Amino acid sequence: MTIRTRLLGFAFAASDLLLELDAKGSTVFGLGSGPSIDLSAESFCGIVLSHRVAPASVEPLKTLLKALRPGERSVPIEMLFLAGTGRMRRATARFFLLPDLAPNVSCSVTWEGPAYRLHDPAAAPALAPEAFLNRAREVLAPPAEPRELALAFLNVEGLAAAQGTGEAGDRLNARVEAALQAASVDGSTAGKLGPERFALVRDRSEEADLAGEMEEIGRSEGFALSARSMQTDLTAGGESLSALRALRVAVEGCLKDGGAAQPELSFTAALSQTLNDAHAFQVMVQERRFELHYQPIVDLKTGAVHHFEALSRFKGTDSPAGAIRMAEEMALIDNFDIAVAEKALSRLRQKGAGLLKFAINVSGASLADDHYVQALLRMTASRPEERKRLIVEVTESAALSDLDAANRRLGGLRAAGIKVCIDDFGAGAASYDYLRRLSVDTVKIDGTFVSGLETDPRARTLISHLVELCRSLKVETIAEMIETEDVAEILREVGVDQGQGWLFGKAEAEPRTVLAYGEPAASVRRVGAVSGWG
Repeated sequence: MTIRTRLLGFAFAASDLLLELDAKGSTVFGLGSGPSIDLSAESFCGIVLSHRVAPASVEPLKTLLKALRPGERSVPIEMLFLAGTGRMRRATARFFLLPDLAPNVSCSVTWEGPAYRLHDPAAAPALAPEAFLNRAREVLAPPAEPRELALAFLNVEGLAAAQGTGEAGDRLNARVEAALQAASVDGSTAGKLGPERFALVRDRSEEADLAGEMEEIGRSEGFALSARSMQTDLTAGGESLSALRALRVAVEGCLKDGGAAQPELSFTAALSQTLNDAHAFQVMVQERRFELHYQPIVDLKTGAVHHFEALSRFKGTDSPAGAIRMAEEMALIDNFDIAVAEKALSRLRQKGAGLLKFAINVSGASLADDHYVQALLRMTASRPEERKRLIVEVTESAALSDLDAANRRLGGLRAAGIKVCIDDFGAGAASYDYLRRLSVDTVKIDGTFVSGLETDPRARTLISHLVELCRSLKVETIAEMIETEDVAEILREVGVDQGQGWLFGKAEAEPRTVLAYGEPAASVRRVGAVSGWG
């Protein structure tokens, strides 16, 4: 083996560092540069490479080396390199077998980003709960390959007391946090849930003693730590989405006092409950074991029923909101929205339905692809006249990730004659962006603005300006949660087109076109008529 051969390999790799490993994984040759003397080519020589990387990188490294064949180059993999006691560095590594060097393996390393010192709290990876959840979402969400993962909880008693001891305590905390981050999947899925409480997503096959490692770090810094760890399977139930939902529930529970004592137990219970709820929801949708109740929406000028909103009702609960949020989180809402449309159309087709018109809700999550729109158009293909009796209310409970694509899909509905409404306008941060970028027919003003209208002059001003804006865009307005005639009168004065609320009627199992509500003037008490969309 000549130095020329190795230099050719280095040039071929086009990297910062070239290492040569023998059959046992030990580094027998190094060439190139490192970000520090601790990661220089010389520092690797004579050491097994797996001893120089973070625990999260050990198993991928062993798997890759075992599968590599003569003449092959591996795909690049991300690895975390440890540099003595004080540093960590992220890098991209690639392995290959040059014919002249076989059976030895060449490894090219390209350093990624700046190195950080484990004892520098400002430079160590963030362990904030929200950052932890965001990274866990990336790790667990499709289309990632299925992975055998686990969620580990760790209590490190004595850590909080050490924080008030100056530089030594700060260094201890930083080392503990960095070690946990290094032990987590991808080196970035650990979270700090409290002063002495942590959680991390890790490979289920990883056998490193986290509690023992924390206690050893404490001893090396002169502190007596007592650590306790508990690990629970993240892939129970088989779907990463289920694991992700349970993960969020567990972490949020750990942040509350009620779940602080034994977070691993509360997580296990949350996981079980979430999977049970998801299964029950799927069965309910498949068997259509839910009902639609119909609440009237009236023309505020005439008092005539304009249309009805079809509202879901589940047995055994006063409000379906919690189940619907769960279904959105678990990617089950699409089939439910289609089932709601199917039930509403079935009611429209009953004898005596006359000129009934229904508004049906659709989650923003259901507009992430073409499935919902295609299903609704398919259900009405043989009776296209029914499309003029439908309005789709887009809820902001699950935000639209691609507004341009959603607008294209909603445009397909409008082109077919189905009207589109933005529901609960003003309740979410994206409302005005929806109005700006989505072509819609109607905006429904969130009830929180309407309920305080009699006593809050700013609410009146806000609604007045919104009505003016919508008129300029040729968009109609609906106000919800109208409970008194005084509120209805104010809304008429500012120009709101339609109203919904208990003043006009609650949601009922059968649409009621004849209303008798409140003590309004005769013109508002008109009953029996159902006005058109225009």
